[in-house]
Amino acid sequence: MREDITSIPVTDIFDEPDGCPICRLRDLLETRVTDYITGAAMMEPDVRIETNEQGFCLTHYRQLLKKRARLPVALMMESRLAEVEKQVFQGLPIFGKSAKRQAAGAEDVTSSCFVCGRVDWAMTRFLATVCRLWEQERDFRESFEKQDFLCLPHFALLAQVAQKEIGKRNVGDFYKACSVLCRKQLTELRSDVSHFCKMFDYRNSSDENADWGNSRDSIERSIEWLCGREP
Repeated sequence: MREDITSIPVTDIFDEPDGCPICRLRDLLETRVTDYITGAAMMEPDVRIETNEQGFCLTHYRQLLKKRARLPVALMMESRLAEVEKQVFQGLPIFGKSAKRQAAGAEDVTSSCFVCGRVDWAMTRFLATVCRLWEQERDFRESFEKQDFLCLPHFALLAQVAQKEIGKRNVGDFYKACSVLCRKQLTELRSDVSHFCKMFDYRNSSDENADWGNSRDSIERSIEWLCGREP
């Protein structure tokens, strides 16, 4: 496949196995978008209009704060709060139909996120590229099968995209490859979490030299596999 703006980042991500590749692809996109809006784009009128109207979800507010660019976040927050007041609380005091209208407005403004929108738009295209590369490029298929694992949410997402992007002759093999990567991690996690629980048996907990194996962070790794996010 000819390299293009979507295939290059995908092949780069799949070059090395390191956790769930789709999580890493999403993380890359989130970093790019949050860098973009806390940089020069913060003062671009079109971007500010969108961030004012859409705001951010809690996950992406946290990521913005981690950028240590508090002034850009504060400026976006200032205009976002003004937009929320206009969209939700403009007009009559809360009573009767007005209360219902304001509640509906509050629901609308809390259900959108600028970063989620940009990332979801890009992910749709990148996941389609993953499917096409898997179907057409033998080298990419080998890289895919060497990945550490697929988290559960991205296993489901890839399976959905594959229905549209991969031909009927090959889609079954793609499902199988995804399932193998996802279930491999499930098997390991079940073993590690069970081992972690057993270590609290009094016969083990009293032994300073007891072997915890890979179980100490098994809870966190299980959450990451189940949710697609580090806890």
